Amino acid sequence: MRAILQRVAHASVEVEGSTVGEIGRGLLVLVGVATGDDADDVAWIARKLTELRIFPDDAGRMNRSVGEVGGSILLVPNFTVAGDCTKGRRPSFDRAMAPEVARPAFEAFAHLLVASSGVTVRTGVFGAHMHVALENDGPITLVLERAPGGPSESG
Repeated sequence: MRAILQRVAHASVEVEGSTVGEIGRGLLVLVGVATGDDADDVAWIARKLTELRIFPDDAGRMNRSVGEVGGSILLVPNFTVAGDCTKGRRPSFDRAMAPEVARPAFEAFAHLLVASSGVTVRTGVFGAHMHVALENDGPITLVLERAPGGPSESG
C-alpha cells in the first residue's frame, strides 16, 4: 500500500461537477492499494498517517499530528499511486490491486481511520473520474509505503 499525503489548508474532490468530499485544515491522501496488501498493511499505514507529527506546534516545529490540531483527512482512491515508472516511458500498473479487491480494502482503510483516530475522514469515489483541489500548506508532501512483509506495527 502506498499513500501520498499533503498537508493542506483545505482540499476538496468533485465527481461530475458535485463536491463529494471536502475538508479544512488537514491531510489530503492519495491511496494506492497494491497486489499483496493485507489488513496489517492497511493498519500500519493508518497508524502512521494519524500519528505523523507534521503540523506545527507553538514554536513552529513539526511536532503535532492531524488529530492534535483538530484536522481532517480527505482520502482519494488512486490506483496510479501503485504505478511503476522505472522501465520504459509508459507507467506499469501491474502492481495495482484489481478494483473488485481494492475497493473493499480502501473502504476498510477509511473505516479504520475513523474508528482508530477520531479524526473526521472524507473520501473521493472509488473508480470515478475526480477533480481534486487543494491549497498545500508548507508545502509538506510525504510518501508512506509499506510493501508486503514491510515494517512491523511497532516499526
